[in-house]
Amino acid sequence: MTQNHTLADFTLPLLDGALQPLSAYAGKLVLIVNTASKCGLTPQYEGLEHLYQTYGDRGLVVLGFPCNQFAGQEPGSAAEIAEFCSLTYDVSFPMFAKIDVNGPDQSPLYTWLKAGHPGDIEWNFAKFLIDRDGTVAQRIAPDTQPEALVPAIERRL
Repeated sequence: MTQNHTLADFTLPLLDGALQPLSAYAGKLVLIVNTASKCGLTPQYEGLEHLYQTYGDRGLVVLGFPCNQFAGQEPGSAAEIAEFCSLTYDVSFPMFAKIDVNGPDQSPLYTWLKAGHPGDIEWNFAKFLIDRDGTVAQRIAPDTQPEALVPAIERRL
């Protein structure tokens, strides 16, 4: 995969198994996050949902990608992940099926995300901000709280 691709070139399964073309988010500012239910950073779901609720009507969408590659902190099934996100954090942004973000089975999406921002994903809740044109604008460290992204989001909306 080359760096010429955009987010719209990918189609991935949602937690319920339905295939979701990421072209559905064309023209939007997209925040991609690898998530986990049993991590010290899991409370970031609250901040991510707040961003989605606050800026969604202006064109921001948050996409969650559960990953079990970091200390086995996302061991659940798709149904368990969906229930946890809904009941614990009232997550309403799109949640996708579990993927690998590093290594030989890494999702092609993450190959593309990291092409211009090299290096393995460090931990759960690493974030990528995708500009409205579908290109990667910024890679954000896992421990960066969602509210810290407000200036970058407002600048791009």
